[in-house]
Amino acid sequence: MKIGFIGLGHMGNPMARNLAKHGHALKVYDVVPELARKLAEQGCEVATSAVDCARGVEMVVTMLPSSPHVRSVYLGEYGVLAAIAPGTPIVDCSTIDPLTAREVAMDAKAKGCPMIDAPVSGGVAGAEAATLTFMVGGDVPDFERSKAVLQCMGKNVVHCGGSGNGQVAKICNNMMLAIEMIATAEGMTLAAQLGMDPKVFASIVNTSSGRCWSSDTYNPFPGVLENVPASRDYAGGFGADLMLKDLTLVTDAAKSARQPVLLGALAQQIYQKHSVDGHGGKDFSSVILQYMKA
Repeated sequence: MKIGFIGLGHMGNPMARNLAKHGHALKVYDVVPELARKLAEQGCEVATSAVDCARGVEMVVTMLPSSPHVRSVYLGEYGVLAAIAPGTPIVDCSTIDPLTAREVAMDAKAKGCPMIDAPVSGGVAGAEAATLTFMVGGDVPDFERSKAVLQCMGKNVVHCGGSGNGQVAKICNNMMLAIEMIATAEGMTLAAQLGMDPKVFASIVNTSSGRCWSSDTYNPFPGVLENVPASRDYAGGFGADLMLKDLTLVTDAAKSARQPVLLGALAQQIYQKHSVDGHGGKDFSSVILQYMKA
């Protein structure tokens, strides 16, 4: 299949490379020309714009930073929908708010193009290894049509319901993860301040009712686990500013639904302060620095 791929950043680049590895012909575009040139060296065709990238392809895939970028790339005067052929399926893997996902999908449908939202979980490592989880919103036939392409980039492809529900799954899951990480950070630092060996405490938690992914797989306390960001000064992983972005999306969505998210809102504020303190580029587990004494 010939696929137009727009958005070649930390996630988009390895995702595009995995599609190419599976034999798909790629036409690629990014606003940073150097990112596209790297894929050109691997045999990909480079488009001159988003509108050019949507011409003459059998599917369009996008991986963009935020809701405004998605609106611009699809709905702008020189956007995808200005050039795409009717009937061409569209897959947006960006993490954005559910309302934007649904509105853009409606405009695509009016153009005759089926569109699904398919945000991912698994980070850069998952993108490199093609082990991402895709949370997909859209009609069942459109999901089934795109599934084989998504399986080139990930190992779990889950249909979440109608348009926008992929985004719902992504942001609600990340809200829970943020809350869980903050709780783990608080418990670990308090136990250490009260004289407990952090490794011993973690071993107790991980065989008790406090166990969670943030404690047993991604523990934020330095020295407790090897090969996690906490063991390398919180470098790599899922950035704190990206977690802040998702928490802002989820609190905005909760306002529109008139649904209270008390801990979600508090988590958003904690990560906001963490970013203002200069830690936005570190892994999100670095939120423990808000609790550790200098």
